[in-house]
Amino acid sequence: MDQIKIGKFIASCRKEQGMTQAVLAERLGISDRAVSKWETGKSMPDSGIMLELCDLLKINVNELMSGERIMAEAYDKRAEENLLAMRREVEEKNRQMLRTEYWIAFPAVIAGLVMAFVASFIEMPVWLRIVLIVFAFVMIFTVAFIAVGIEQKAGYYECQQCHHRYVPTYWKTNFAMHIGRTRYMKCPECGKRSWQKKVLTKED
Repeated sequence: MDQIKIGKFIASCRKEQGMTQAVLAERLGISDRAVSKWETGKSMPDSGIMLELCDLLKINVNELMSGERIMAEAYDKRAEENLLAMRREVEEKNRQMLRTEYWIAFPAVIAGLVMAFVASFIEMPVWLRIVLIVFAFVMIFTVAFIAVGIEQKAGYYECQQCHHRYVPTYWKTNFAMHIGRTRYMKCPECGKRSWQKKVLTKED
């Protein structure tokens, strides 16, 4: 999606309705700075207020996501294009979150293990050795909890029995047996346990 184009379209529609950025922001219950960021293409309206925004601007969601008014005969095609574009954006966002998990987890785990190794085999006072080992393991476990939280929120897990895709709770994800990002969990749909793979989208 072209955020610059969408931003200009929002500004144009706002002016057509005789509203300033401040007035539009007030009706939506947000700051006029947020409206300004939309109109300059720096950000997109949150999905939670898109319908209300469209209602105020007298447009529909497909027109908002296209950044232009859509003729009736082209509506279905444009709607499909917008859905595909939104799906690609969701996939990329989830992919970036999973990359972030690796960038956070691996350096911290390696640093913690090196610290524990140094504390175990290099001559130093006992109190310092204990402090280093404790700190290393606290760091590893803390980062592991953060990494699981990122993994849990990015995308979905797919049941290998009924192929239902869902987002499990943090603790269910955290305590499940796992091999990489594949976790052994109970499906809330069919109630069966299986090794469930991480996928990026709700549907195929």
